[in-house]
Amino acid sequence: MRDNDFSKYILDICTKSKKASRKLANLATNERNTVLYRIAAALRDKADFVIGENKKDLAVADKDGVTKAIRDRLLLNRERINGMASSVEDIARMEDPIGRIESMSIRPSGIRVGQMRVPIGVIAVIFESRPNVTTDIAALALKSGNAAILRGGRESINSNIALYSVIKEALNECSVPEDAVVLIDRTEHEAVTQLLKMNSYIDIVIPRGGESLIKMVTAESLIPVIKHDKGVCHTFIDKSASPEMAVDISVNAKFQRPGVCNAMETLLIHNDFSQKVRVLKALKEKGVELRGCERTIKLLPAEVGPASEQDWGDEYLDLILSVKIVDSMEEAIDHIHKYGSNHSEAIVTSDYGNAERFLREVDSSAVFVNSSTRFHDGGEFGLGAEIGISTQKLHARGAMGLLGLTCLKYVIYGSGQVRN
Repeated sequence: MRDNDFSKYILDICTKSKKASRKLANLATNERNTVLYRIAAALRDKADFVIGENKKDLAVADKDGVTKAIRDRLLLNRERINGMASSVEDIARMEDPIGRIESMSIRPSGIRVGQMRVPIGVIAVIFESRPNVTTDIAALALKSGNAAILRGGRESINSNIALYSVIKEALNECSVPEDAVVLIDRTEHEAVTQLLKMNSYIDIVIPRGGESLIKMVTAESLIPVIKHDKGVCHTFIDKSASPEMAVDISVNAKFQRPGVCNAMETLLIHNDFSQKVRVLKALKEKGVELRGCERTIKLLPAEVGPASEQDWGDEYLDLILSVKIVDSMEEAIDHIHKYGSNHSEAIVTSDYGNAERFLREVDSSAVFVNSSTRFHDGGEFGLGAEIGISTQKLHARGAMGLLGLTCLKYVIYGSGQVRN
């Protein structure tokens, strides 16, 4: 496909999406919910079809020799598809934010001034690897009255097309404009290049994927970008931490699903914590490769490799972990601010004052006390699902659910007032 052909292809999609967004924004809550329940039912009904298409992507991944973590992100099975359907149903049951009036007040002139929640409009999401993103975004966009343009990676193209066919069929069955959700089925980079120029049609673009994808979208986009940088997440074990809790949280944060953005990548341990070796051995027993500072290496010289300067800022997305021994919480916080990506950080402590200080001083989109960073997730936060995790500070921060896909406009009620 030549550049001008890509331009026509993307322009046609964007034009139809913009038109669909106006109709979608005016649908009643029950109309949008009906579509979501139909999508959920269709996912379960067509699970075998979706799994069959997913196997095509897995076969290519196996041939290319991808890591276990990447393969896990690609995998769809009955359990995961049922989870995707349940997530769509959870979103349908959530309170509809559209049309809600906030902060109403009466001014001295007699006018009543408030703010109304409204859809953003057209949202483009460019993502990699995880095909469940297709249904999560479609459901959140439909519930919040936004049109969605989806562009997944070539590694999950068959899975994404299969899931999109389920969504499209549900839209048609419920007489909702089928262009309310559109999948770009071209995997060439030119499609993304053209999409990022469509600022007259698309209101925001959200990249979900690796560091290179996010940098490319941020550099090339003419559309406002809501992004998360790489997930360099930290856990700090304070000197007062419960040993059992320190082991459980550290192992869960790294091992439970290492290929996702909220998995721990660096473990910081206070030098006065007495069970340092116990924690390290628990991680090693799970097959985690440890790369540590000099003091960490001295604890287990045969099992810990040296950490380079690059390691402290790496998002491994694998069973690899950087470990540093620190002398104070201040040193731990300084390390997080220097090498972190403002994503998710946790402290394990029995000291209330240290817990509160960590919450105040760590400048990340989610900060945890005595729990795993793996909880930074839209579903776990009660959002139904997430459109992404924003590490920036404008408009939305952290896991983005329905409210993150809305904005406010002022609404004013008068009774004939004129300004003097």
